Amino acid sequence: MNEIKCSKCGNVFKADDAGYADIIKQARNIEFENELREREARYRADLARAVELAVANARNDLQKDIAKKDVLIAEQKAQLEGAEIKKELAIQKAMETLAKEKEGIVIKYEAELKSNSEMIAYYKDMKARQSTKMVGESLEQHCEIEFNKLRATGFQNAYFEKDNDAKSGSKGDYIYRETGADGAPIISIMFEMKNEQDTTATKKKNEDFLNELHKDRQEKKCEYAVLVSLLEADSDLYNSGIVDMSHRFEKMYVVRPQFFIPIITVLRNAALRTADDKAELARIRHQNIDITEFEEKLNEFKDSFTRNRELAGRQFNEAIGEIDKTIKNLEKVKENLLASIRNLSLANKKLDDVTVKKLTHGNPTMAAKFAELKKEEPEKGRKTTNG
Repeated sequence: MNEIKCSKCGNVFKADDAGYADIIKQARNIEFENELREREARYRADLARAVELAVANARNDLQKDIAKKDVLIAEQKAQLEGAEIKKELAIQKAMETLAKEKEGIVIKYEAELKSNSEMIAYYKDMKARQSTKMVGESLEQHCEIEFNKLRATGFQNAYFEKDNDAKSGSKGDYIYRETGADGAPIISIMFEMKNEQDTTATKKKNEDFLNELHKDRQEKKCEYAVLVSLLEADSDLYNSGIVDMSHRFEKMYVVRPQFFIPIITVLRNAALRTADDKAELARIRHQNIDITEFEEKLNEFKDSFTRNRELAGRQFNEAIGEIDKTIKNLEKVKENLLASIRNLSLANKKLDDVTVKKLTHGNPTMAAKFAELKKEEPEKGRKTTNG
């Protein structure tokens, strides 16, 4: 039996093994349930804190994303506003520029219109007060004065004088000629100045003078012809500026007095470009001539060298042939010499083989003679010794 004391009342009671085990089991179950409840409470608390932390972190991240998006939206908005402002400023600036340009163009054309109107009024007044002859002379004087104003600065190498040569029966009013720094001619222009009073009964047209001006240009060997005219004052064609009449006559122009200097400038600039082109063409032609001469000299040298080489080749071949012939001759001489040496060797051998015995063999007479000679030689030797 096991004694068990109650922790509350202090009483002691006994229990058998089964009861004791049951009590122990109950105690353990209660303890397990208490621990399970505590763990569950802790888990729920941890879970609540984790959820709360996750929610807080998510809320924080969401706020950060929202803040970033707000910043990005603000930047894009600022960029759009800046671009819009720039666009508006550019448009405004362009409009201001256009307005200024328009104002400048208007002022320019108003000034030109005023100048033209004043000039027309001036010439009308001048024509009204002068005779026909005096009107023409005044136009010539006007052009000469305008040219002389620029002669020292813009036309240093130019000649502009009245055409006083009337050998052919007619003459122009002025001839313009210009040369380059090297004295080479650049351009020449025959000028005719025409005017008339408004009160003249018979009105002339510009085309009435073109044929005669063309003849004068050819007679004086000028490249261009220019009619400076106040005729047909109301013509839109002639009042528009420089009028090219090349469809009627080669290199022919009609201008109002205000375009007198501009027509010279236009034609001389074109002539200067042509002169530069001619100089470049001459330089290229000269280069081509130099190249042609060089090629000719080179070809001549090649031909001469080829001829010399062929001649030297033939002479070389002939020399080689002569050497070959000489070698063959020397080889024959060598063979003859070798044959001679062989013959001499044979002769020497034969000579060495020649003896008195061989010579007297079969010849009793010669054998007797040689025998006598042999006997005489000892006797002569003894006499010589004694004597």
